[in-house]
Amino acid sequence: MTQIILIRHGETLWNRERRMQGQTDTLLSDAGRAQAAALGRRYAGSRLTAIYSSDLARAWHTADAIARSTGRDIIADRRLRERSFGVFEGLTRSEMGARYPEEHRRFESRDPDYLIPGGESAREFYARCLACLTEIAERHAGGEVVVVTHGLVLDSLYRAAHGMALDAPRTAPLLNASINSFSHQGRGWRMNYWGDVAHLEAAAVTRFEGSGF
Repeated sequence: MTQIILIRHGETLWNRERRMQGQTDTLLSDAGRAQAAALGRRYAGSRLTAIYSSDLARAWHTADAIARSTGRDIIADRRLRERSFGVFEGLTRSEMGARYPEEHRRFESRDPDYLIPGGESAREFYARCLACLTEIAERHAGGEVVVVTHGLVLDSLYRAAHGMALDAPRTAPLLNASINSFSHQGRGWRMNYWGDVAHLEAAAVTRFEGSGF
């Protein structure tokens, strides 16, 4: 059995502004850097098997705090990137609806096979990140691996572990710098715990009303 610790990157300014980030390479905010530092302290001295990260800066810089405190190198994998949102990237929800009303309507319908112009469908994204996470788990069988990635990668593994359909509304919060634990054995996933932010001060937890990006 492999333990996979999925960590969402620290907060960015676009998180705070509720802008769709996708694969746009945004940077951590001051709060995000503090969150990353807190993660580093949480894992100081831990005997991790490996650390993986998305190659986007917001994830990499979050992973770097953990790497420095554990002495582990980071293995980058672009398959751990956030879903590509194409023409929606950089826009708020209201801007998406104003500029691309039909595309936004299709997106909001939660059709797993809707291909965002210039982006990817939910089904394509799910297949990409689940294949990557399964490969990591099998490569480090019996180990404990930290994977620093993005909100919808967390969402995808949550769905896999709970047998949730891709078009079902999200039921769990996606917290920046949160620790989310899963076990992998054979071909199956099990969630151990979700949304651990005990390493953060209450004021340092990024929370949003409603569904976040």
